[in-house]
Amino acid sequence: MRKLLKYLRHYKLESILAPFFKLLEAAFELIVPLIVASIIDDGVKGGRGATYVVYMCLILVALGVVGLISSVTAQYFAAKSAVGFAKELRSDLFAKMQSLSYSQIDGIGTSRMITRMTSDVNQIQSGVNMVLRLFMRSPFIVFGAMIMAFTISVTAGWIFAITIVVLCVVVFGIMLITIPLYKKSQANLDKLTASTRQTLVGVRVLRAFCKEDDEVKHYNKENAALCASQKFAGLISALMNPLTYAIINVGTIILLYYSGLEVNSGSLTQGEVIALYNYMAQILVELIKLANLIITVTKSFACAGRVSEVFDLPSEISQGDGFVAADSKHYIEFKNVCACYSGGANALTDISFTVERGQTIGIIGGTGAGKSTLVNLIPHFYGAREGEVLIDGNDVKDVGDNQLRAMCGVVPQRAVLFRGTIRENMKWGNPQATDEQIMSAINCACASDVVASKDGGLDAYIEQGGKNLSGGQRQRLTIARALVKQPEILILDDSASALDYATDAKLRANLRELDYNPTVFIVSQRTSSIRNADKILVLDNGCLAGIGTHEQLLENCQLYREIHYSQYEKEGA
Repeated sequence: MRKLLKYLRHYKLESILAPFFKLLEAAFELIVPLIVASIIDDGVKGGRGATYVVYMCLILVALGVVGLISSVTAQYFAAKSAVGFAKELRSDLFAKMQSLSYSQIDGIGTSRMITRMTSDVNQIQSGVNMVLRLFMRSPFIVFGAMIMAFTISVTAGWIFAITIVVLCVVVFGIMLITIPLYKKSQANLDKLTASTRQTLVGVRVLRAFCKEDDEVKHYNKENAALCASQKFAGLISALMNPLTYAIINVGTIILLYYSGLEVNSGSLTQGEVIALYNYMAQILVELIKLANLIITVTKSFACAGRVSEVFDLPSEISQGDGFVAADSKHYIEFKNVCACYSGGANALTDISFTVERGQTIGIIGGTGAGKSTLVNLIPHFYGAREGEVLIDGNDVKDVGDNQLRAMCGVVPQRAVLFRGTIRENMKWGNPQATDEQIMSAINCACASDVVASKDGGLDAYIEQGGKNLSGGQRQRLTIARALVKQPEILILDDSASALDYATDAKLRANLRELDYNPTVFIVSQRTSSIRNADKILVLDNGCLAGIGTHEQLLENCQLYREIHYSQYEKEGA
């Protein structure tokens, strides 16, 4: 939590004023029992009359009004500080998540990041708000009441002191027990969020296979685990109130017994006994507040630890010095490259090949053969476990990811469009692109009919994820978005799977006619999509099973022959 306190740096004044006004309110509150004692001892029993009683009552009203104003002011400053703290924390947390590599994001998981951005930050915000309002007020009232009790009677003061010590042992003991329980509860919330997200993302598949009941059972299981962990943590926390009530009431009984004896002996007045009782009642109220505060703070500390874990992750984004002059015979070169995910088995093993500038490279293989892994190494989305990936003789991990990705246009397997107009989506790669450049890229991607069919043309609205477009339309627009950038390296990761063969062929022909002559990598399951490539890589279980042109592979590569002729017979081509 200490690491996150820097987000209060712009709210130092508010963070000081909030507890200051709370302490001011608490100081007025500590005076009230003394005034009540004076009313009883001097006004009622002392014979100073109704005028004195009314005068003292007016003072009580004034103290109440000033205390209310102080409380509202403190609440305002505390809320302002807490909201500003959460705003800056959430902004930096989002920026940190954007700086993480693909492998780190895979390791954390989308659902866990969502929980940290929402539930965890909200819980920390609540903790900051409560601390600024009550963390100093409650101890001030508790110890202030004890000191005031000592000014009235030393023996009564010791009763207060012993009661407070016992209460502190109970309160902090319960806090130490519940901190790990709340951490476990938040981890179960991660699992539930993951289950919910998975269900929503795959709802069509679930319905297609009639797996709704199974998913409901799985959700209920995760929900029950979350409920059980929260109940157990709540059960321990719930002991706080009855234990504090019991201890305070025992202390009150002892105080009243002692006070009664002292009144009989004449050492205490009746007004002083009422004041002592009021101080004990104030301690009871404040410790209940403090107990609830500690529960909130405990949750906040658990959430702060989870958020700090994200901040503590070292960024794997390369900040290299850029491209340097190198004596390179080839534009892109893979040298004995091995790659894996999260320390598991190799997804790629001993991959070596070269690519010349402007060539078109086809990549084919079965599901899980490592095709996407291979092309993701080029823009350094993932790093090679062994070997080197070189561009112009420079290892990609030494270039600097921002510069490297600026020269790459990547169209992933899953076509993703963002909420906004077509024009806004097209400008992601090149914010300064003109409408002519955008339409040129759209025509190259065979997507001009998509724009023409929409009201508003380039100003047509696209829903989140492109939900108002078909799969083929989404794929063509994502290809166009990459082409607007005019990249030196264009990576099409099975991005034409939803296109018919005629459109696919036209797209490939258009790519060959581009005037800036990019180096193109085409990942496909169709041999027809890559048969005209300058070089074709055939992958099998992460290994390079063959490399060459279409004709060479038909002659020399058994796996490529099997893939091609299975499609050839099926397509009748």
